[in-house]
Amino acid sequence: MGKDVIVACDFSGAEQTFSFLDRFAGLERKPFVKIGMELFYAEGPAIVREIKRRGHRIFLDLKLHDIPNTVKKAMAVLSKLDVDIVNLHAAGTTAMMKAALEGLTREDGTRPLLIAVTQLTSTDQDSMERDLLIDKPIDEVVMHYALTAKNAGLDGVVCSPLEAKKVHARCGGDFLTVTPGVRFPEGDKGDQKRVMTPADAKKIGSDYIVVGRPITAAKDPVAAYKRCCDEFCG
Repeated sequence: MGKDVIVACDFSGAEQTFSFLDRFAGLERKPFVKIGMELFYAEGPAIVREIKRRGHRIFLDLKLHDIPNTVKKAMAVLSKLDVDIVNLHAAGTTAMMKAALEGLTREDGTRPLLIAVTQLTSTDQDSMERDLLIDKPIDEVVMHYALTAKNAGLDGVVCSPLEAKKVHARCGGDFLTVTPGVRFPEGDKGDQKRVMTPADAKKIGSDYIVVGRPITAAKDPVAAYKRCCDEFCG
């Protein structure tokens, strides 16, 4: 599977989102976009359908985490939106992940890719121990969650780019790593704590990088997107 840049459309509404996406209208290949909770909760399924109609691939980033039956039913609804990737929290247990796969699979056997969040890139060792009462090394926790997701039948994980190489070593080269926390060398880390540049993410084997503010807040978002693609996909 080829590498790609996913642009995080973390906007508050449809007008701002489409104003941003219209800037890429001249590109031969429309950017792969991520729709997160803020935008989805503001606009609902309609904005997913419209962005898909415009020719973009979509990672629907809702991070489901609930009892297995609830997640199964929610995934059955999301499967009708024709998105390309959806996700959940690996911490929801193997039973939840297997139920999610069942719900996501359509009658014809097709389904979007399903990936699991291991640990958020805003989480570091200190906060994991203090707030989550997990006293194992964060790398060990991420690898355990990744292997659990693979054994449950998922297609990959969301992880820090710092962990992508280890995930592939543990779970196989075809197990996808989708990595947020990517910044240009001169960029502000924001609330991310485990970060890497696009070029370095390529070197360590990330399959997809998710890039938000370095593109969406750039003076020239198209140029910033092209730079990401050149450094990561080139």
